[in-house]
Amino acid sequence: MEGMSESENVSTMPEWEQRFRAPRVSLPDWAEDAPDRSLFVSNATGTYELYAWDRASGRQRQVTDRPNGTTDGVLTPDGEAIWWFSDTDGDEFGVWMRQPFGGGEDEPAAPGLAPSYPAGLAIGRDGSAVIGRSTDEDGTTIHLVPPSGSDGSGGEAVEIYRHRESAGVGDLSYDGTLIALEHTEHGDAMHSALRVVRPDGSTVAELDDTEGGTKELGLAVLGFAPVAGDSRLLVGHQRRGRWEPMIWDPVAGTETALPVDLPGDVGAEWYPDGSALLIEHSFEARSELWRYEPGAAEPVRVETPAGTVSGATARPDGTVEYLWSSAAQPPVVRSTSGAVVLDPPGAKAPASVAVEDAWVEGPGGRIHALVQRPAGDGPFPTVFEIHGGPTWHDSDAFASGPAAWVDHGFAVVRVNYRGSTGYGRAWTDALKHRVGLIELEDIAAVRDWSVKSGLADPERLVLAGGSWGGYLTLLGLGTQPDAWALGLAAVPVADYVTAYHDEMEALKAMDRTLLGGTPEEVPERFEASSPLTYVDAVRAPVYISAGVNDPRCPIRQVENYVDRLAARGAVHEVYRYDAGHGSLVVEERIKQVRLELEFALKHLGGGAVLGA
Repeated sequence: MEGMSESENVSTMPEWEQRFRAPRVSLPDWAEDAPDRSLFVSNATGTYELYAWDRASGRQRQVTDRPNGTTDGVLTPDGEAIWWFSDTDGDEFGVWMRQPFGGGEDEPAAPGLAPSYPAGLAIGRDGSAVIGRSTDEDGTTIHLVPPSGSDGSGGEAVEIYRHRESAGVGDLSYDGTLIALEHTEHGDAMHSALRVVRPDGSTVAELDDTEGGTKELGLAVLGFAPVAGDSRLLVGHQRRGRWEPMIWDPVAGTETALPVDLPGDVGAEWYPDGSALLIEHSFEARSELWRYEPGAAEPVRVETPAGTVSGATARPDGTVEYLWSSAAQPPVVRSTSGAVVLDPPGAKAPASVAVEDAWVEGPGGRIHALVQRPAGDGPFPTVFEIHGGPTWHDSDAFASGPAAWVDHGFAVVRVNYRGSTGYGRAWTDALKHRVGLIELEDIAAVRDWSVKSGLADPERLVLAGGSWGGYLTLLGLGTQPDAWALGLAAVPVADYVTAYHDEMEALKAMDRTLLGGTPEEVPERFEASSPLTYVDAVRAPVYISAGVNDPRCPIRQVENYVDRLAARGAVHEVYRYDAGHGSLVVEERIKQVRLELEFALKHLGGGAVLGA
């Protein structure tokens, strides 16, 4: 694979480091009109970058090569070019660049557009593009970039949409005459409405299940039918209390419900000829695939192993390629043909231990937690690894971080608290207004279960997480100071008011939705939900890591929290690194896990030894 270094000898490394260093690949994307041309992400050089793959010749080459990595890229429908997003050191603020598929110089894809946060991209078959942008000054703007002229010169981008609230490009129809947008003009950033417009920005049709913001029902663009002259749009809706697909024709004004009656959340995408839908079903931390042909009585199962499918795509020959893993087994790109689609060079990641399910009665209903335990008899020192989002969920998927803790003698518990996806709309939406506090009630219930069941040592309980999980860690250390022996917070919200003023505009909109207004409008809610409010109650040693270029959990609000810890002599350590909201560099990720392990073992003592 061009651009990839020889894998170093990892046999002498601890298994937890081997898992991080093992070469991995994402599910390959492919060009709609040139399906042999694919694009994927890999860490094979030690940094996550984009790679082009010509399936016909077998040639693979590295497309991007930047110190802090690159993961956002799109193939043009004809497969002739790759668009990739160029930011500065992980700050997520930048421009789209374009590079020929076969290699060559990068050039600005839309030179007339200033840098921004990305808000969606759709590329037409005629060479045009629809680019979504978000800035603090303008809110969301969406621009149509006409195709290049015969002399290679590009046309000037034309603004076709503008609004202060968050919005984004959903998709572009096969013939380029319809553009689907998601927007939150009604002010509820958790529940989008849809608008289909023409290339001049004029409206074709609207679909708004929020009814102007009066109902908490969201919609999502899943994709136009991939067939010429077909105006059908696949959309996700929440009308029955969970995500599921339907077909909306904005031109004909018709909606078609689908008899896909599966528990949990359901997503879908079109088969390449538009004859069927590939159904992605997520339920209780596992996922599976189904095929549904419109008009049929029910879908047909697409066989995949038990575990988690992190992405899937139907190929023109009718096979399905999917990225699969489980907590015990590392990820692999498989095909329903039985083949491994893309196998990176080098040593494979060592396996870990399987995950167990725990169901715990909580104040808001039954809570699902995933448990991994080390060898031997408990109670164990236990890490509560809290997921980010908050609209996300932990699943039975391979994760090198939790596996590292298990290797060191810790049990790991991951809680799908209220706010998590995959358990219905009511569960996801439940955290509003009492933000952070509701999630911690669920975590506390699972913590109590872990001690009473004999799994966890009550004197060695670690609260840990990144992003929203880092926020909940700091908030939990302050509001539940007697419950935790240690805290590990990565890229957290630490001072909610300052974070609000410094974060990107789209996240400001989300915070206004979650808390019911701005810090000036609902100061009591921001105060109740801010870790800074409770910093003087923190008793446990706390470790914080933060990216200095992070636009989501900016560094200034972290420093405010750290200053308060330092002022009273609280036991803490801070690690600042030159990246954004996390790192795409493998050695940096390993360094951060090693620092967390060393901090935990130093302060907890006994029961686990840093090493293999």
